[in-house]
Amino acid sequence: MTKTALADWLLSDIRLPKGVQGHPEPEHPWWRVMCLTGVDYFSTLGYQPGIAFLAAGFLSPIATFVLVLVTLFAALPLYSRVAEVSPNGQGSIAMLERLFPQWGGKVFVLVLLGFASTDFIITMTLSAADAAAHFIHNPFAPHWLTSQMLVTLLLLAGLSAIFLKGFKEAIGIAVVLVGAYLFLNAIVTVVAFNVLFHHPEAFPRWKSAVHEHHPNILGMIGLSLLLFPKLALGLSGFETGVAVMPLIAGKDLQDRIHNTRKLLATAAIIMSVFLMATSIVTTMLIPRAAFAEGGEASGRAMAYLAHQYLGNGFGTVYDISTILILAFAGASAMAGLLNLIPRYLPRFGMAPEWALASRPLVLVFMTTAVFVTIAFHADVNAQGGAYATGVLVLITSAAVAVTIHVWKKPLLRFAFAAITVIFIYTTALNIYERPEGLKISSFFILAIITTSVVSRAMRSTELRISEVELLPEAVSMLAEDEDQVIRLIARSPKEEEDKHCADELDALDAFVRTRYGMTPTECLYFLEIERIDASEFEHCLCIEARRVGRHRILCANSPVVANSIAALLMHLEETTGKLPHAYFKWKEGNPVVNIIRFIFLGEGDTAPLTHEVLRRAVPNPDRRPIIHVS
Repeated sequence: MTKTALADWLLSDIRLPKGVQGHPEPEHPWWRVMCLTGVDYFSTLGYQPGIAFLAAGFLSPIATFVLVLVTLFAALPLYSRVAEVSPNGQGSIAMLERLFPQWGGKVFVLVLLGFASTDFIITMTLSAADAAAHFIHNPFAPHWLTSQMLVTLLLLAGLSAIFLKGFKEAIGIAVVLVGAYLFLNAIVTVVAFNVLFHHPEAFPRWKSAVHEHHPNILGMIGLSLLLFPKLALGLSGFETGVAVMPLIAGKDLQDRIHNTRKLLATAAIIMSVFLMATSIVTTMLIPRAAFAEGGEASGRAMAYLAHQYLGNGFGTVYDISTILILAFAGASAMAGLLNLIPRYLPRFGMAPEWALASRPLVLVFMTTAVFVTIAFHADVNAQGGAYATGVLVLITSAAVAVTIHVWKKPLLRFAFAAITVIFIYTTALNIYERPEGLKISSFFILAIITTSVVSRAMRSTELRISEVELLPEAVSMLAEDEDQVIRLIARSPKEEEDKHCADELDALDAFVRTRYGMTPTECLYFLEIERIDASEFEHCLCIEARRVGRHRILCANSPVVANSIAALLMHLEETTGKLPHAYFKWKEGNPVVNIIRFIFLGEGDTAPLTHEVLRRAVPNPDRRPIIHVS
């Protein structure tokens, strides 16, 4: 494959003919979409009971009960409110973006994207590692595939190959995988409870072990609260649940919100029942040594019970189902990344052109996943802290956003403020006890901010103006120029419009006419661009018109001055068929400072920047508007 052919293949989904747009995603019943989110959410049953036992020991059922309470009475009402506020799938990140003005909101979003990337990347690596654990511990696995690291990397490579070829989310496949997986887990759970029923000594033995290590009931509850952050993996499905809202069918927007709430509630209830049941049977029936690293139940507690009480044949079926749903959970996480990153960064001008294509992003994400897998030695338990950090920060940010949103309603304010305190405590404790999650997230945040700043700088001289609209008074004013060779004098906007302003306009008009040898009858226009939120990247330019004495003034608002002037000049060339002229004064000051001001504040040495924008946007010099500087 030649270099050009490779580039065409990698960038194929952004090198489409102009006017070709993708079809909107079809809508589906809420329960089918629940299965799509469930491949991530429900698949945590594959490793959650083992992680819970390693964290809480014999207190695992009590600690899991705390998790269930938080799920049903904190996370569920929280994301029900998020669904109401952001029904088009923007999620809590968009809610917070609206709360912070200009660059503050953009930086905050970049930080949250770093934590979201941690969540999704670790979802892929942790799911692949757990799938590998189920594979290598199966008695029918080939002897040459006994390395968990090797199998994990092979699963990640397979996931990468699927997306490079062109992956489309198949809700039908998700329904089959989730239905089969929950059915098999239900069988294993019922059989395990039947074993407990026929071995009544198991419960007293567990009770004795708990009291031996934790004689005080209040101490048990307190320790369970402290251990909650380590079990927070079970909360991973809520952010995904609101992100897929556009896929949920409904008669109208309110019906979609109602169906999303049914999705969230149903998933939370099903997951809570399974979490409690699996925590009880795995704690009481599996020897403690089997949960240790390298043990038969490490990362696969329910699979251990399936093989133990239903035989290797059924256990193998369970392993296959677990491997498939965990692999699909990684696919769901990759799809989430491919939808999340392009939703924000291109709009901020903080992504290079190739980031609009899915294949290069797949390679970037998969390379990162490989490094994370190697760093954590493909260990499911070791990745729990990083995973929980990403999940908890996103939920905490959602809690803060919702609390601010309902602040004027006293009852809701106190309820969601309490939920926010719970998640702030949980997040802070998780970061304190397992700082590796914050380290991984910091790496993602630094990478996103660095590439965003570089991209913003490199793309700053793109046209950036999506459309130019001349209001009727501006069209009428421009028609006064008989030869239609439009001449614009760039001028900083002034608030005052008194005699002093008119005198300044007279002086500028006289200077330009004298400097460039124009007759008194030559039609001149002043152009004023009022800079607005400079953090926005693209903008629709709306040109108004006004008069100050005998002078004609065109004016507009835009986040960037030079690009707006260039866009207007190009529009005038297209509508009149003649090259317009623009007249500038040199900007005093350090050129480096001017460039920085242009990148972040949308202003700077306007003349050379306008020329550079025109040079990039109009390759043919014969059709390029003319810039004069004095």
